Amino acid sequence: QVQLVESGGGLVQAGGSLRLSCAASGSALSNYAMGWFRQAAGKEREFVAAIDWFGEATFYGDSVKGRFTISRDNAANIVYLRMNVLNTEDTAVYYCAADSNVKLIRTVLARYWGQGTQVTVSS
Repeated sequence: QVQLVESGGGLVQAGGSLRLSCAASGSALSNYAMGWFRQAAGKEREFVAAIDWFGEATFYGDSVKGRFTISRDNAANIVYLRMNVLNTEDTAVYYCAADSNVKLIRTVLARYWGQGTQVTVSS
């Protein structure tokens, strides 16, 4: 079982950047494909990005392609989400997820979840 803790959220102006981190403990990160999701107020949880076990393949939601980059450091047990050119529609709670199945990591059926970190983009 793996525990996930997100950090790096905050308030940023439109056009700015943030980098989120997800620290894993309890199990080696290399055992899992990893993903980021977000949930805005009153909306369903939305897939943002995912990365396979060793960073050889990445996947992105249509709304963030070209602006967000997911990466991982298995030695440090950390996954990152670099977010550039942020806009107000990116405002949401961002969640880190883990699953040994690289297909499930792109869905809300992923097995393990963090508590989330708030990202607020002001206009």
